[in-house]
This record gives sequence, C-alpha cells and structure tokens, in this order.
Amino acid sequence: MQQCLKAWVFGKVQGVGYRLFCKRRAKELGLQGYALNLPDGRVEVLICGDEAQLNKMIESLYLGPTFAQVLGVDVEPADPQHRTGFMTGG
Repeated sequence: MQQCLKAWVFGKVQGVGYRLFCKRRAKELGLQGYALNLPDGRVEVLICGDEAQLNKMIESLYLGPTFAQVLGVDVEPADPQHRTGFMTGG
C-alpha cells in the first residue's frame, strides 16, 4: 500500500543542489513526489511509496548533497497523492 510523507528540511539546503539530490534519490528508490524551495530557506519534500523506501529516503534527507548542511528534518504523514515521477520547483 502506498503511503506519503511530507518533510521540511532546514539548514543550508538551498543553492546547494538539494532538490536535485532529492529527485535522484527518489528515482533510485522508486518514489514519487516533489521537492520545493520555501521562502524561509527550508526545502519541502513530499514522498510517496512503500514504507521501507520512504524510510530510506528520510535517512537520505538528513545527509543531503555534499555542500548541504542539514540541521534538521521535520516529518509528518501526508494524504496519499496520485503522482507519477518526482518534480522540483521553487
């Protein structure tokens, strides 16, 4: 059964390739969703897929790409989304 989570990642996560990192990792894990830059400097990430893959993605969000400095990740359940692929924006 498909589940969805929404995460807000904060720290130095804009201007460092964080959204592209999310897109690549989500594709590797077979997840759908999006990553968006927010005006307050955070990145919002929606991911949908099976529980094991979601957990791997959340672990990856704490790491981020090489130049990111992730200070924290807030995660909550989200309504299931009928998405295909992974989009980036913001």
